[in-house]
Amino acid sequence: MYTLEELKQITHKCRRCRLCRGRNNVVFGEGNPEAVIMFIGEGPGYNEDVMGRPFVGAAGKLLTKAIQGIGFKREEIYIANIVKCRPPNNRNPREDEINACIPYLRWQVKIIRPKIIVCLGAVSARSIIDKNFSITRERGIWIERKGYFIMPTFHPAALLRDVKKKRPFWEDMKKVREKYYEIISD
Repeated sequence: MYTLEELKQITHKCRRCRLCRGRNNVVFGEGNPEAVIMFIGEGPGYNEDVMGRPFVGAAGKLLTKAIQGIGFKREEIYIANIVKCRPPNNRNPREDEINACIPYLRWQVKIIRPKIIVCLGAVSARSIIDKNFSITRERGIWIERKGYFIMPTFHPAALLRDVKKKRPFWEDMKKVREKYYEIISD
């Protein structure tokens, strides 16, 4: 079994797919290594690639605000992505890129052992829940799998493009808070 630090060092040497050729930084993930809640996005954007940290651009600021809105500090949860390197022009990661990188994410989940996983956006939900998952139709519904409670919701970047998604996203975040308190009171 790896530690998070050992796994991080392995990802920094990764050359499993073409995304490594264009990266400035591997964006491994960050937060509490014993977090109850883990947020998983699709992949780093420009700001994330430059800083080597997940969710630090405009979508990241919105995610941080939502996390604070449900009563948590960003440092209390863990944030990662399906792929660790930025796809060119912020395109969605391709299937072969996801397949090359997702073992790292699985190890992160195995090490952190969160109780709640929040899939941010369709790419995350399709990679974790089901390849045919529809984020528009199926978001906001708890899925229990292998001891994890999984909540698919919109990616914060989608809220920046379509303000009508803000209310459903916020309702999903409140469900995450409710599930957290249900779990810790057991």
